[in-house]
Amino acid sequence: MKAVEITRFGGPEVLQLGQREQPVPGPGEVLIRVRAAGINRPDVLQRGGHYPVPPGASDIPGLEVAGTIAAIGDDSDDAANGLGLAIGDPVCALVQGGGYAEYCTAPGAQCLPIPDGLSMVEAASLPETFFTVWSNVITRGGLGRDAGGRVDTLLVQGGTSGIGVTAIQLAKALGHRVFATAGSDQKARACEALGAERGINYRTEDFVEVVKSLTDGRGVDVILDMVGGDYLPREVKALADDGRLCLIALLGGAKAEIDLGQVLRRRLTITGSTLRPRDVAFKARIADDLRQQVWPLIAAGAIKPVVYRSFPLAMAGDAHRLMESSEHVGKIVLEV
Repeated sequence: MKAVEITRFGGPEVLQLGQREQPVPGPGEVLIRVRAAGINRPDVLQRGGHYPVPPGASDIPGLEVAGTIAAIGDDSDDAANGLGLAIGDPVCALVQGGGYAEYCTAPGAQCLPIPDGLSMVEAASLPETFFTVWSNVITRGGLGRDAGGRVDTLLVQGGTSGIGVTAIQLAKALGHRVFATAGSDQKARACEALGAERGINYRTEDFVEVVKSLTDGRGVDVILDMVGGDYLPREVKALADDGRLCLIALLGGAKAEIDLGQVLRRRLTITGSTLRPRDVAFKARIADDLRQQVWPLIAAGAIKPVVYRSFPLAMAGDAHRLMESSEHVGKIVLEV
């Protein structure tokens, strides 16, 4: 099969189309004939040598795919057929690697049906961001309602990223007030078009002051942060009492100095996670939640895929250049 290989660590030019053996699905797995593969920031980090591949995972980049089931592994009744999967079914899936290829294996428990009306390209843009946002914002961050029925508020850092457009739409569809930061006035308005009550240009505005003013000085209940670094002390100030800060990436650096007294006095929670190393059982639980609670919202049009641009598989390097430019709003996808 054709597959994009990282020929050496470096810039986008190191991504080259080559030939690989077609993978064979193991117990609990399915083989997907890939029609589209989403691009995510971890792919860029892996290409540069900054994101080691987990043991046993493919070294081919790509963490999410959409396509049709081409084969089902032996002894897969519980993990695949038990979910109603059959050869020929259209699915999208979260994978540990191997997405930039004509074929890719995936645990059956991490496959989801393609919502009615969505193209393969749109479907390929869903798994990585929805698994990540659900796991962090809903499960770890506890975005919901308090005992008195008050609805939590959410601040999304990087609102026009793939993660950002997912978090904004999901929280809005679930009935929450959402604020989001972005790097320009145009992108701030894009956040608002997606459902954010207020897009904040972080280059010209102080997000702490803005969210405080919009919440009558209270602050927000949950912050989804992919920046880290010097954002953390400001995010502590922006949180309401009992607030939760959810870290999913460290684009701004891995070190920060914060006022731990604020954490103690105001009962703040700072948490973080990475999804790729987690086991199939953990991801299967997220898949079940998404299937039951989020996929109906997508099918109803309350949440829509946001695909900025798609590229042929052979142009994976150009797709990575676009991601690193940060010009995009939403997801970038490869078509196979």
